[in-house]
Amino acid sequence: MSDPDDPTGLLATTDLAHVLESDQFRQFLDQAPFAVAISSLRPDEHITYANLEFERLTGLTAAALEGQPWTALTGAATRDGRLLAQAVTEETDYLGAFAFGADGPAQAVDVWSNLIQDETGQAVFRMIALVAATERGDLDLTDYEQQIRDKDVLLRELQHRVANNLQMVTALIRIEARNVSKATADAAHDDRFDRLAGRIEAMALLYRSLSGETAGDTVDLGTYLSGIASAVMQAHAVEGIHLKLEVDSWLVSINVALPAGLVVNELLTNALKHAFGDQGGTITLKCLVEETGCRVVVADDGVGLAEGVVWPRPGKLSNLIVQSLRQNARARVEIETAPGQGMRVTAHFAREDALD
Repeated sequence: MSDPDDPTGLLATTDLAHVLESDQFRQFLDQAPFAVAISSLRPDEHITYANLEFERLTGLTAAALEGQPWTALTGAATRDGRLLAQAVTEETDYLGAFAFGADGPAQAVDVWSNLIQDETGQAVFRMIALVAATERGDLDLTDYEQQIRDKDVLLRELQHRVANNLQMVTALIRIEARNVSKATADAAHDDRFDRLAGRIEAMALLYRSLSGETAGDTVDLGTYLSGIASAVMQAHAVEGIHLKLEVDSWLVSINVALPAGLVVNELLTNALKHAFGDQGGTITLKCLVEETGCRVVVADDGVGLAEGVVWPRPGKLSNLIVQSLRQNARARVEIETAPGQGMRVTAHFAREDALD
């Protein structure tokens, strides 16, 4: 990575640079479920970071990539043969499917690219993300091209709404970067990255739901929320705190599923971290289909919010996520809480909005 004392390197630009030099952030990215590589655009574009998953998928080491232009990447598109290095610098959002196979069997990956801007709107970094394509056995490019064509409509919808996953990931990272720069305690620092990991995991679960061999353009909301609950409990489970789960199957668009999943992730994480004392308690997650639509409930029997405290707090990322639930999914959100009486959040989804 760049010398932290070099004024022409990453530290000369935005708060994200400070985060990239953080050992905790590097450890977080090294454990991410998708491959990430980042380049600095100043003074000449060069690669500054690649995580462990990137090394695994491409067969290239971070040490070999450091300081190199994107031409160090050897991948080629499975559809038209264009070079990945060219696509990365000329296009944004979803770039397509590429294969790495110089030293062994071809490894197929889906690739996204996005520019990260500083506070003045000037592009200063480029981030690319690679996700291993769904298992297909031996790579047959003819069949693979047909599969990609069949999913083009879904992928384009994904770009314009939410999958455009990379843009959401970078937006989350930028917000967290500003917060981390103000952090004064390690505990607060760790909690922010912990929450960031949970939000990205919620998006990763959605991506996996949409990229399976039998996947269509809808997601089973009950199954998706159950997966998020399982991931949150595994990451933050505390002895004496139990999860009560009751879900129905209900097909929705990604425009509904993603904000719903992010809100449920926030609420479950908050409950596990703050709702209970030493005696524990119960968290309830329901996704119930009704005549008019679906009702999602996250509730706990913990201490509730203190007098004068509200959720979501204005100016916080959780508030933006709830706004997205209301605006993009057209959900009606009700919040009930009182000191010593726990907290209950209910989101009502109209049947006619499920597949929008």
